[in-house]
Amino acid sequence: MKIFITSEQKIKLERLHDTTRDGQVRDRIKAILLASEGWSSVMIAQALRLHQTTVDRHIGDYLNQGKLKSDNGGSDSLLSREQTDFLINHLSQNLFHHTHEIVAYVAQLWDITFSIPGMNKWLHRQGFSYKKPCGVPHKFNAEKQRQFIEYYENLKVTAKDEPLLFLDAVHPTQGTKLSYGWMRKGEKKTVKTTGSRTRLNILGALNLNAIGHTVFQEYQTLNDYNICCFFNEIRKSYPNYHQKIHLIVDGAGYNKAHLVKEWAYVSNIE
Repeated sequence: MKIFITSEQKIKLERLHDTTRDGQVRDRIKAILLASEGWSSVMIAQALRLHQTTVDRHIGDYLNQGKLKSDNGGSDSLLSREQTDFLINHLSQNLFHHTHEIVAYVAQLWDITFSIPGMNKWLHRQGFSYKKPCGVPHKFNAEKQRQFIEYYENLKVTAKDEPLLFLDAVHPTQGTKLSYGWMRKGEKKTVKTTGSRTRLNILGALNLNAIGHTVFQEYQTLNDYNICCFFNEIRKSYPNYHQKIHLIVDGAGYNKAHLVKEWAYVSNIE
């Protein structure tokens, strides 16, 4: 059977056939184009290795509804290559939390309607995945980070054999954590929990060239006095006071205290 489609429709179908990754959509387009060229549904079915009734349905869906996708929502719809590129770029620059928001955006922009499953499949085909964004510190400054990296790379060269350490504190909390497990239906399992949470304060100094010799010490609290005490622990591992130690710290208040600066000078720590 021969069907009639306009030149514009044919160009649009051929463009979609070249850009879509959905094999079912490509089969539908081939069936429509071949039918427009005078092929019978029997010939099309043999060429595409489809059942004749499937070919007839594909052609009827397009003629009656303009439909190019199956009911399971698995097509690229009628997005052109330019529309696809635009949408990929827009989604890369802007975070959408829900698929229905993207469906609404496409419908508003181009009057093209996706189903939710169809849009999910489109997103996966274009390399998108649903996941949490990565958090960055609220005071993050890209320029300062670039300056620090430049300073650090230069310091590694100029320090020569002088130790270069990173100092930081961790505060693990001890407490009972309940998790899932297999239990009989209707029965409850009980687990004794700790009466209070125990928070530890551990200082550590890491030398990337000698990770096995990391210096660490636990303290009841972290303050300027205990930072100075920790300098003494560092000096036990690096006892040559004539050899300067380069120590990289964060912006915690106790690291900026006058007592800490004075004891760092006495300990030949910079």
